[in-house]
Amino acid sequence: MVTLEPCAHTGRTPPCTDALRAAGVARVVHAASDPTPQAAGGGEVLRAAGVAVRSGLLAEEVEQGPLRAWLHFARTGRPHVTWKYAATLDGRSAAVDGTSKWISSAPSRAEVHRLRARVDAIVAGTGTVLADDPHLTARDEDGRLLDRQPLRVVVGDRPLPPGARVLDDAAETLLLPGGDPAAVLDALAARGAVDVLLEGGPRLAGAFVAAGCVHRVLAYIAPMLLGSGPTALGEAGVASISQAWRWRIERTTMSGPDVRVSAVPIGRG
Repeated sequence: MVTLEPCAHTGRTPPCTDALRAAGVARVVHAASDPTPQAAGGGEVLRAAGVAVRSGLLAEEVEQGPLRAWLHFARTGRPHVTWKYAATLDGRSAAVDGTSKWISSAPSRAEVHRLRARVDAIVAGTGTVLADDPHLTARDEDGRLLDRQPLRVVVGDRPLPPGARVLDDAAETLLLPGGDPAAVLDALAARGAVDVLLEGGPRLAGAFVAAGCVHRVLAYIAPMLLGSGPTALGEAGVASISQAWRWRIERTTMSGPDVRVSAVPIGRG
C-alpha cells in the first residue's frame, strides 16, 4: 500500500514501476493517482505487466493529508495556500487598541510553529509587519529557531524599517510589491514553493479569499470575547448572502483551550 500511484518515468530516479516489476511484486494498492503528465500511468504499466493494481483506497484521507499541497501544485501549477488565523468567539483578531498578544493559547502557538517548519513559505502583508513587527520564523517553546525555516514573504508597497525583524538573517525574506494574490502565487511557484501559509491581516486575507486563492482555512478560536476591534477577515468580494463563500469543515479538534477548525472551500452562494 502506497499513497501515490507508482511513477512510470525517469526523473531523479528510475521508474518506480521498473523497480516493482524487478522485485516481483504481485499486487500494488495506491490511494491517489499521479496527476502529473510525465509520471502518470504507472498503474496501467503495472497491469500490463501482470501486476494486480487497486487504486483509490483511502484516497480522501491522502488528498486531505500528506499529499494535499503536492497534489494541488501538480494539478494547478500554483502553491496550496492555508490561511491560518486566531480569533475570539466573536471573530475579533485584536482588541480595539490593536493588541492581540495573546489571543490563542500556548499549545496553539506551539502547533503553529511546528506547521511553519513544514511549509515552504509564510506570507504576510506590509500592514501586519508594520503593526506587529513579527519574526515570521519557526521556533520552539523556548524561542529558539527550529532547524528548518520557511521563506518569509512580505506583500505590499509600503517600505519596511531597516530594523524590522522580518529582515533579519534568521531566514530568507522575499519582498513582493503590489498585492495581487495570483501574482504572489506565480512568484512563489517560480521558486518551487508548494505549501504556503498565509498569515496576513484581514486586508490581505480578504484579497486572497476574494481571488479564490485560499485552499484551506485553519482557524484557532479562543474562548474570549472582545466586542470590538478588527475582524479576522476583511473585504472578500461578498455583497450579499447569496455571494457568500461556502466551506466544508473537515476537522474540529481542541488545541489547549482553543477550538481548532480546518475547512476547505466548496463554492459560492
